[in-house]
This record gives sequence, structure tokens and C-alpha cells, in this order.
Amino acid sequence: MKYSLSKKIRTAAVVSGLLCAALITQQARAQSTGDDPISGIHAGDVLVRLRAISIMPDVRTSNTLSALKVGVNNAIVPELDFTYMIRDDLGVELILGTSRHQLTSSLGNLGGVNVLPPTLLLQYHFNHAGRIRPYVGAGLNYTLFYNNGLSAGGESIGINNHSFGPALQAGVDVQVTRKLFVNADIKKIWMHTDATLGGAPIGRLNIDPLIVGLGVGMKF
Repeated sequence: MKYSLSKKIRTAAVVSGLLCAALITQQARAQSTGDDPISGIHAGDVLVRLRAISIMPDVRTSNTLSALKVGVNNAIVPELDFTYMIRDDLGVELILGTSRHQLTSSLGNLGGVNVLPPTLLLQYHFNHAGRIRPYVGAGLNYTLFYNNGLSAGGESIGINNHSFGPALQAGVDVQVTRKLFVNADIKKIWMHTDATLGGAPIGRLNIDPLIVGLGVGMKF
């Protein structure tokens, strides 16, 4: 079943809101008992996060791809990211992860392709000295498409291997111990590829996923 982007965003917002509410309650209880670990981040800190992410493509197509009603399935995969704090409230984050997606159409399953989208983001961290630290980010995504197994009518579907596009991010870190924190994160990434069949162009595939993640992190 396909969902609209607005429904995806509402779902992600509800999930993130519930998580944050639960974490804030937990932290308030910890503070009331005097168990308040050292908190905050500062220039020179390195933050490493491991998340489970849900990748939800917002597919748009053109030409023959539109006529065939081509779609891209969701995927749930791990994601690793590294943030270096260049100032107390300003960090640079590199996001790493890969996923494989199946393409569907009115002709049936067209096969799968792997996606490797390293993304570099400049982040602003609110309340950097606190235990609950929201952040926003913006940056550039580079996508590599590989292990292309797409075909239709007995012929291979060719695609461009590379894509560049913008990326936006919002999230929150909540400190649990001196080094450990939990994280909720949502990103929007723009990526696309042009497809050919038998050497003839058949349209552009815009994937543009919304990515929702939950995970843990360590501060070094």
C-alpha cells in the first residue's frame, strides 16, 4: 500500500513525539532522585550514532516509467553516522548506510537495485549544554546506485549510477549517562536517476525518500 508524503510525515512526527515525551519523563524522574549524569556537548566532541531507519520513498516518474506506474518499495536498514562539533552548537555530520530496493510496475516486479547515499550535513544543536538537545541540519547527498538487477520484457533496464541532491534533517539527542544518549531523527533526501531500456530513454525516477530513525549514540 502506498502512502502520501503528508501521511508519512505525520506518522514520523507522532512516533518522534511519543519517544521524546517518554524520554523527558524518564529524565525528570532521574533528576528528582539526584541521578543526573554529566550532560552537554562542546567543541571538539565526536558523536557516533547507530540507528535503525525506515526508508520511505516518495516516488515521482516521467514518460514510460509513469505509464508503467513504477514504484519503489520501503526498506528498514541500519545507519551509522559521525558528528564532529566544530563549535559548541555547530556540528558536521556524515551519514553512512546502504539499502536494496525492489521496483514494481504494472508489468510486475522489475527487480532490485542497491542504493548507497552518503550524506554530509551541517547541524545546529539547540541547548548544547543540556541533556535534551534538539538539532536541525542541511546539506548535500551523493547517491551511488549499484548491483542493478532491473529488467523488463527480457531486456535490462539501465540507470545512471550517480545522483546529487539536497538533504534536510531534524532530530533530538537525550543524554542517558556520561557517554551514552538516545536519538530520534527524521531526514528528507532528494535523489533521482534516469532509466533506459534497450538504449532508449524511458524516463526519470525521483525517489526522494523520507527517512525516520531511532537509535543510540556515544559521545567521545
